[in-house]
Amino acid sequence: MKINGAEQDGPCGVQSAVPSPSDRTRDAVARAILERGPQCAAELAESLGLSAAAIRRHLDALVADGLLVEREPRPGAPRGRGRPARAYALTDTGRAEFPHAYDDLASTALRYLRETGGAAAVEAFAEHRAATLAREIAEAVRAADAVPDRAEALAGSLSEHGYASTTQTVGAPGSAVYGVQICQHHCPVAHVAAEFPQLCEAETRAFEQVLGTYVQRLATIAHGDGVCTTHVPVTAPVHLHDPHTKERA
Repeated sequence: MKINGAEQDGPCGVQSAVPSPSDRTRDAVARAILERGPQCAAELAESLGLSAAAIRRHLDALVADGLLVEREPRPGAPRGRGRPARAYALTDTGRAEFPHAYDDLASTALRYLRETGGAAAVEAFAEHRAATLAREIAEAVRAADAVPDRAEALAGSLSEHGYASTTQTVGAPGSAVYGVQICQHHCPVAHVAAEFPQLCEAETRAFEQVLGTYVQRLATIAHGDGVCTTHVPVTAPVHLHDPHTKERA
């Protein structure tokens, strides 16, 4: 499986490949536009030391991914002969790809809450946030009956909320490890949760509430893992013709 151009291994996928040269060049193009504002292909080619043709390929890819948008040239921009070159600007999605100060603000707010209200206040906030998330994703999960279907619906709803989630079945039916793993390849609060693990713990309880079954958090991005992994056990169905059914019951 590939996530953002990197190979993934293991049940939920652990990143095992560094970004390709093409990915690094696209990052450089986007960062140049972030730092200097909308630019045309020729300006980017000159500043990055690449050919205009190579830059245009990366610009087209970034536009296709929704990270850049084409704009008319800036008023007063130097013009040569022929049609003026179009400029490229970051979209809101493109800007969101870069680090920002929101994490620092959230961490500062939670530290203040901890200093003034103690650990119980942080716990209450984490539970409130998780309950809000549970309400937002519960409707999508409620329509599914079987646990694997509910886990799949949960992952889909989480993706709609920015968690880039997938699922993967692990183990064989009837085995002790049989279940579905929900793999969150992105966590909007990972940096904050590294200092305040209550956020991850409350989120796990919210998953249990929505799914209606016990779950186990195996890994989190906040703790340095490549993916947040939540294991949802699936109990093997009981067959009525099984002579040991009553005994097991």
